[in-house]
Amino acid sequence: MAYDEGLASRIRDRLDDAQDVAEKTMFGGIAFMVNGHMSVGIIGSELMVRLSKDQHEEILARPHTRVMDFTGRVMKGWAYVNEEGISDDGVLHYWVDRCAAHARAQPGK
Repeated sequence: MAYDEGLASRIRDRLDDAQDVAEKTMFGGIAFMVNGHMSVGIIGSELMVRLSKDQHEEILARPHTRVMDFTGRVMKGWAYVNEEGISDDGVLHYWVDRCAAHARAQPGK
């Protein structure tokens, strides 16, 4: 599955100065690894976000989000944000910054 290269470019621009960021092809899209942990990714034209399991309901309370059920069951702490939800750079930056901070708070891999 192809992913939205324009969205990938916007994420790269936001994470540009970070030394702990790597890109990895996965899930049929692309993932941005921070501190060795998946922080955000792109599947098609949607943003995939990862925070802690205890933030799951908070994530889903945000506009334009839906559960991630990539494996056929809900993955707590993970969600998709649709195109409309990330059309504004400010909102995209909110997700990228928050997910990168979560990844950085984990022990490095």
